[in-house]
Amino acid sequence: MKGLKKIALATAVAAAPFAAHADLKAMDDSAMGNVTGQAGVTIELETKVSIGQFKYTDEGSFAVNDIVLGGSGVAGGTGTELLDQLKIDIDVADDGDAVIHVGTLDGNPIDWGMTVGSMELLAGSTGSDSTTLISNMSGYGNLAQLDFRVDTATDHLNIVAAFDVQDMDFDVEFLGIGIRDMVITGAGGNFDYDGDGSVMSADADGEFGLDPASQEAQVLAGFANVNLDVYKGAGLGASTATDVLRIDVNNVYMDMSIGAVEIGGTSIGSLAIDNLAVTDTKLAVYGH
Repeated sequence: MKGLKKIALATAVAAAPFAAHADLKAMDDSAMGNVTGQAGVTIELETKVSIGQFKYTDEGSFAVNDIVLGGSGVAGGTGTELLDQLKIDIDVADDGDAVIHVGTLDGNPIDWGMTVGSMELLAGSTGSDSTTLISNMSGYGNLAQLDFRVDTATDHLNIVAAFDVQDMDFDVEFLGIGIRDMVITGAGGNFDYDGDGSVMSADADGEFGLDPASQEAQVLAGFANVNLDVYKGAGLGASTATDVLRIDVNNVYMDMSIGAVEIGGTSIGSLAIDNLAVTDTKLAVYGH
């Protein structure tokens, strides 16, 4: 009997939590959303990445050698060699869209730097020939905006970026051309990209999704702006291709300058491109 009493007591103790919560009911998705919260996920990051070689092989190969990506310091800028102060916010909107925003912990643009030893074309197994396309690439600048959105209504990945290149140098070896002090910026207050004489403000066409009078919009106006969609779709025009990788370039707005174009090691002058606009550009990419 004593044994039975002990078993009964243990059973009662074990059952107590369930009895206390006997009135619990199954929760629907809305209620679960209230429990889990609405804040999303934030990732803080600092990193420096080195890659000895990236190679794409078909019959021959295309290789990129000695890649380093980090802060502006890796390419001679004033920052450190770490890609740091990054804050990545990940949210799922009410309509199911995934929203990823890359920002900074201190509110300043992200300084970046990269170097690449060389880009080469390599012969396949039947030969040993190679051609160096680009070498001695070094550049740094700032990233002011990077947003990704996966739209569940269209199955599009939309990418919006605002950036600058403060200094970039590289050699186009197979042509004997050197590019020195290349700079890429936004057009600031000179956004007359359609040539109609009207100047587009920082946010006149909703490029940045901001109030055009806001300080953030005015800051972003000084950076090159890129907006594109990536998705699975059909080929272009009369093409019969289906399920291809589509890249629609909605716009690219920038100014560019090159301090010196060298041929044979001697400068032949400088180059400037004002109000460069690439719009309504579509690419369809697939194998053959």
